[in-house]
Amino acid sequence: MSRYIAFLRAINVGGRTISMDILRHSFESLSFTHVESFIASGNIIFESRKIDKRCMEKEIEEQLRSILGYEVATFIRSDAELAEIASYSPFPQPLIEAAAAFNVAFTSEIVDEKSERKLMLLKTDIDDFQIHKREIYWLCRRKQSESKFSNAILEKTIGGQSTLRGINTIRKIADKYTHPSE
Repeated sequence: MSRYIAFLRAINVGGRTISMDILRHSFESLSFTHVESFIASGNIIFESRKIDKRCMEKEIEEQLRSILGYEVATFIRSDAELAEIASYSPFPQPLIEAAAAFNVAFTSEIVDEKSERKLMLLKTDIDDFQIHKREIYWLCRRKQSESKFSNAILEKTIGGQSTLRGINTIRKIADKYTHPSE
């Protein structure tokens, strides 16, 4: 049995309010066990004997589309992957500490070179980006409301879906649910 974390896009934003109970029950109906939610923004922790994350993502997306009536892109990481993401430092620590926001975008695939070049053209004195594996790290030096960058711009730039989480949320999930020594 392995532990996974599902990061769901479009949960409790844009006027759509979804109960975490509904999300937990939908995961349980897919035979996932030890299902928990972490804050009400679409972070679901669960265990499964399945190992094909892409297959699980599609299964969850189909389930949520049928229950909620709209598409919910799903990005699954193992607990070991999340521990690595939480500890990864794509920018010098003084820049991270001085930033107004530090976010991680989860993607389904590794960003191709063309999309990476397009993303790097969006760097400004406010926004900086680094890509590592299937994550895009966004350092926002000022309030995000002062930035012209958004998840919608990111998705258009990389030609695929993503969902953003603040690094503090990711670290809290990793602290609670991952065990690097295991």
